[in-house]
Amino acid sequence: MLDINKLIHAEHLAPCEADAFLANLDDWSETSARKAALSEQLVLTEERLDALCWLREHHAACGPAANARSLLRAMEASFEHEGGRRYLYELFPRGPISQGCRLAGLPIPPGNTDPSFGTSH
Repeated sequence: MLDINKLIHAEHLAPCEADAFLANLDDWSETSARKAALSEQLVLTEERLDALCWLREHHAACGPAANARSLLRAMEASFEHEGGRRYLYELFPRGPISQGCRLAGLPIPPGNTDPSFGTSH
């Protein structure tokens, strides 16, 4: 759910970092993901790449996620045999949704980095 005060004062807010990804979804490549991962001090292993591909396939099939919680639950269910949420946080220490979406070149779902939502970001 969007905060009405943010909508009213939207012209005074900095643009959302997700907007940078919206126009270039097709420009993503494994090479660009490797460079982005290195900038975040991560090595793009096969396991991480599988998770990024899952995020991109889910986005292509279902469209942008309504919120971070629903996307995390879907991702958790898909990676249940590997260890679920714990496994995903081992892959992406800064969050499987925020860091995963950044590396996958996808828009970050609403509420993921909103301080009023209760995150520690």
